[in-house]
Amino acid sequence: MDVLQFINSNYFGNTGMQYIIALGVLITSIIVIKLIKSILFHRLKKLAKKTKNDIDDLVIEIIDGLNWPFIFGVSLYIALKFLQYNNLTKVILDKFFLILIVFYSVKVINEIVSYLTHKQVNKRDDDDDSLVNVLSNILKGFVWIVAFLLVLSNMGVNVTSLLAGLGVGGIAIAFALQRILEDIFSSFSIYFDKPFEVGDFIIVGDELGTVEKIGLKTTRIKHLKGQELVVSNRELTSTKIHNYKKMKKRRIAFSFGVEYGTTLAKLKKINKIVKSIIDKIDLAKIDRIHFKEFGDFSLNFEAVYYLDSREYGTYMDVQQKINFQMLKEFEKEKIEFAFPTQTIHIKGNKSN
Repeated sequence: MDVLQFINSNYFGNTGMQYIIALGVLITSIIVIKLIKSILFHRLKKLAKKTKNDIDDLVIEIIDGLNWPFIFGVSLYIALKFLQYNNLTKVILDKFFLILIVFYSVKVINEIVSYLTHKQVNKRDDDDDSLVNVLSNILKGFVWIVAFLLVLSNMGVNVTSLLAGLGVGGIAIAFALQRILEDIFSSFSIYFDKPFEVGDFIIVGDELGTVEKIGLKTTRIKHLKGQELVVSNRELTSTKIHNYKKMKKRRIAFSFGVEYGTTLAKLKKINKIVKSIIDKIDLAKIDRIHFKEFGDFSLNFEAVYYLDSREYGTYMDVQQKINFQMLKEFEKEKIEFAFPTQTIHIKGNKSN
């Protein structure tokens, strides 16, 4: 068979010339798309070096991700437009091209999600980033599901019935995993609402310590006593939390009592003594001191001061210093601290 005969002969509804034209279009399309991709890629790389933002880096990654399957698929689709074929073949080719476009569209969307995730993690470099990555993966999975349903819908599958069936199954699974799902959603609530962060000193109920890790299901706290405390995220979002990192200064109130035998003159001196002690401490500022009440076995005073530190250790150091100085000054003034005592008065009977 010579070349002229091949060109004029008919094969499956198309002449040899039509096949040659289609092959030429395929090769030309591959070259043109590759050339456009290469030009865009190199120009954007040069531009990226001159700019401070990283959006152009994202565009470069997206363009670089358009690899050979995409280039060949698009080129083949264009080339086949120059051939004649039956309706079934046309439908198959259209569906193939739809799957190709949807697949690469999802890849582009997921690249954008990864970019936003990376940005968010960089903003929160002091925190555990597992929650961001989990949320990112959930979002990527959701995009793939939507894409899959879109393809099925275009292929004539009744997506509504499918979703209804999945919905019933989803409800059953949700009931079975209710506790776990509550913890997961609570972790997202902690992440976005930020009632506390890694490194914060918090009190939860009777437990207190420093947050070490915020996980998907639990939060790990380094207890003040040394052990690790593991608390479910659901419990943390449903209870009161005292976060001492948010506190700029402490308000401290402490009480003490002196003996009932203390004279009025000495009682009046107590206010001045305690005020003088607190005023000499740099981080402390006196708020008030009062003779508060007549107790069961003591005359009770209450002192209140502010400490310009949120650290618990600093607070204890300052309070200890105040206590030592009070003991020293009260000893000088011969003022005795009270301790529980009972005085029993015995009344004798008068003899006749």
